[in-house]
Amino acid sequence: MSKPLLILIAGPYRSGTDGDPARIARNLERLEEASWPIYERGHVPMIGEWVALPILRVAADASGPEAPAHGMPPVEGDVMYTTAHRLLQHCDAVLRLEGASQGADQDVRIAEARGIPVYRSIDEIPVLEAAGVA
Repeated sequence: MSKPLLILIAGPYRSGTDGDPARIARNLERLEEASWPIYERGHVPMIGEWVALPILRVAADASGPEAPAHGMPPVEGDVMYTTAHRLLQHCDAVLRLEGASQGADQDVRIAEARGIPVYRSIDEIPVLEAAGVA
């Protein structure tokens, strides 16, 4: 392998939180904790929430010509799932973290259907030779 992989980190975000912002934040931290080991192996980590959350924030604040076509902000789950689905068109692999999550399970199904490798542990991710910063 000579090229870094773009690896989607999939795991619980809202699942098991009962909507508690502190628990949601902790889930995001857990997803982000996996980013450094992926980077150390020479690859590019990606978390769908890094892309979806700004979209949701801007859409919720939008007014006038930037307002959603139907005049209502998008449903959070719809944006999260759609963003992950679109990201998977660009990702080379998925790291599935432990924990119940319908969204992460859907990411795995999509990846498997597309023949994209799904890793269940950081240790399964190959180390890119000369993984140093270029």
